Amino acid sequence: MSLKSIKSKIKATERIHKVTKAMEAVSAVKMRKSQKTALSGRSYATAAVSILSRFAGGAFVKNHPMFVTRTGKKFLMLVITSDKGLAGSLNAGVLKAAETSIKLKSPDTSLVHIYAIGKKGRDYFRNRGPEIVGYTENKDDGVEMELIQDVVDVLTTRFVSGEYHECVVVCSRFNSTFEQIPTVRTLLPLSSESLSKIVSDIAPKEGKWSGEEKSKIPVYTVEPSPEEVLEVLIPKLLAIGIYHLLLEGKASEHSARMVAMKGASDKSSEVKQELKLTFNRARQSVITREVSEIIGGIEAMAN
Repeated sequence: MSLKSIKSKIKATERIHKVTKAMEAVSAVKMRKSQKTALSGRSYATAAVSILSRFAGGAFVKNHPMFVTRTGKKFLMLVITSDKGLAGSLNAGVLKAAETSIKLKSPDTSLVHIYAIGKKGRDYFRNRGPEIVGYTENKDDGVEMELIQDVVDVLTTRFVSGEYHECVVVCSRFNSTFEQIPTVRTLLPLSSESLSKIVSDIAPKEGKWSGEEKSKIPVYTVEPSPEEVLEVLIPKLLAIGIYHLLLEGKASEHSARMVAMKGASDKSSEVKQELKLTFNRARQSVITREVSEIIGGIEAMAN
């Protein structure tokens, strides 16, 4: 390898290092902000899901369309990924979990419909069998409730109409800066078991937002009538649950990207150091060869 090509590689590695270092710094700032938003919202989301759990324990919900277990083969999967890459294995883990869930629930992919939040999920399933019935960008760091309401309207309308017998969500659950866990949860039909799992996912095991109440949940007495209250309350509480999943996804995305960019920055530094050693060795060889040629020429002239 010539000295010129080694120099070019060193300069290219330095440029890559600058880019990854800048992306690491930006992701670190966004990570702290998104983590704080997601973690501080856990108590509110836990309370919202607990309200649903209290309703689920009442006898008046057994015949509600949102709680009725249906028989059928077609189901809807809400897949939450990011729009941007360079986030390590974050999106790959979510998509792998989605594929595994599809194989377990329905070998026939024509019976599976996908609602994708995030470009990575949409692009992955575009030519893999399942039909994509909805898509929403997941580009901005903020999560708009209007967007969530549109998603909830699609889920609830199609489930109540009988088009789907089940609606599940596949997303990344934020556990820590260095650990994001791909998670599959049932959204519809609602049940005490599925709601309990969602609550257990929301509540961290330790830290500032840990220690939520885990005692036996009482059952509400509803006035003026259960039907009127549930008609308004359930879609709103379901929207809160999905909103929180998106917040967790954002925290996971920025955490994974910061870790990935830090790894890339460290690796580029190593590569740069190795290239410099290679350059020094090559330059020393050239100098040694030139000195040898000069000495040989002097000796030849002397003889």
